[in-house]
Amino acid sequence: MKMGFDRPRPDLVPHEAMVYTASFPSGHSMMSAVTYLTLAALLIRVQPALRLKAYLLILAILLTLLVGISRVYLGVHWPTDVLAGWTAGASWAALCWIVMHWLQRRGQVEPEESSSGTE
Repeated sequence: MKMGFDRPRPDLVPHEAMVYTASFPSGHSMMSAVTYLTLAALLIRVQPALRLKAYLLILAILLTLLVGISRVYLGVHWPTDVLAGWTAGASWAALCWIVMHWLQRRGQVEPEESSSGTE
């Protein structure tokens, strides 16, 4: 996607190292969303405790947001680059969640645990 869009990086602040790749979308933001959101999406499907589900999801979202914000703060990406990376990564996580749900309904992976809300 970077070669297709070929958007230049911001030059608002001096950078420690020169980066010659395009800016759009942010690979760091996309990979953080893919990693953290996918792990959370898959783990919450098999966790029985509602509090643990909430903790995992909040932690994944927080880590994903922090990575994207850091890319803008460091001046190596425009906010829209980060937003595009988050969107692509979150789409992948949603697809994984849907596939996990489908596999659970078919009985090919562990069934979803029912929430007891006790923890």
